[in-house]
Amino acid sequence: MKNDIELATKFSHMGRPPAGLGTAVSHPVTRASTLLFEKAEDLYRNDIRGYGRHGTVVHDALAELFTELEGGVGTLLYPSGVAALTGPILSVVKPGDHILLTDSAYGPTRYFCQTFLKHMGVETTLFAPDIGADIADLIKETTSLILLESPGSLTFEIHDIPAIVKAAKARDVTTLIDNTWSAGISLSPLQMGVDISVHAATKYFGGHSDVMYGAAVFANQSHLKKARNTAKQLGNASSPDDAYQILRGFRSVIPRFRQQEATALALAEWLMTKREVQQVLHPAVKDHPDHALWKRDFTGGGCLFSVVLQPLSEDDVLKFIDRLQLFGIGYSYGGFESLAIHCDPQLRRHCANDLPGPLVRFACGLESMSDLKLDIEQALAAVF
Repeated sequence: MKNDIELATKFSHMGRPPAGLGTAVSHPVTRASTLLFEKAEDLYRNDIRGYGRHGTVVHDALAELFTELEGGVGTLLYPSGVAALTGPILSVVKPGDHILLTDSAYGPTRYFCQTFLKHMGVETTLFAPDIGADIADLIKETTSLILLESPGSLTFEIHDIPAIVKAAKARDVTTLIDNTWSAGISLSPLQMGVDISVHAATKYFGGHSDVMYGAAVFANQSHLKKARNTAKQLGNASSPDDAYQILRGFRSVIPRFRQQEATALALAEWLMTKREVQQVLHPAVKDHPDHALWKRDFTGGGCLFSVVLQPLSEDDVLKFIDRLQLFGIGYSYGGFESLAIHCDPQLRRHCANDLPGPLVRFACGLESMSDLKLDIEQALAAVF
């Protein structure tokens, strides 16, 4: 189990220059495309950086922190969360392969698998998030990858990760999980046998809704090497300025995450008492169908959850969202401002096709809990 105090200490001190006479507390940002060498033969060495696209000291420091967070062997950095998903996927699959994708996955992941990978000759099968050990029945001779996300996007189902990993390892199938919801703070998938853990660092680690970034952390050198080669071939690179901002956000992610986590859970439990709400979809709430799995595998929650409202017209749901004053209307989460979106799930085969009312997703920021409650209260009163 991760210790918050130990993590907070590490995140405050790792990846910094050694103190000297007037040393800056953080590494300076280096902006460069061309890197110069004293000797011509050094241009072709593999043990040093040869070009600006390969990163800077700030990138190295950030990768070190992500590796420490997840307990992996190494981290690759990407310019967005989507890139951090698609890059490692492309390093694993080839034409003729088959992959398994949770039906509760983040929309762009699903779209990538069903369009780009389909054109590439890769077959995708969607599976129910609660499949557990039965996923073994879906693994084919050509299956190369299982894509997980726990909790699931929008509807917050929890996987039985150990059971899925066991089935995957028995057939030499790679597992990759989108671990953005937990920030790697409340779930440690690499310690459970998952091969690759991906973060949209845009969210908690950015913390201020002003930078896009992604990271993929690897449990073994084999997958890391393949993904690094793929990243180089695809021209993957991220701005040193963006890396610096994410590194800065890392320093305070523990207290911010814990405040947002506590706000989300308290808000979810309060909404359970509201007559206007039929169901709260937050795995830390005791009546969530996957609460036992969450309690077994997670050490905490996250800032994001959904509610199913009592039946309303589409216009009234939009009116509810529009009436909110402290919840911004926009995608993403993990920033300082709370957000709310109307997000009835579409095109799903195995989950949440028959919700008894409209689905609204809340992302909790750093505002006062009492103010957030009052804001929701007045918005509900406007439509019920």
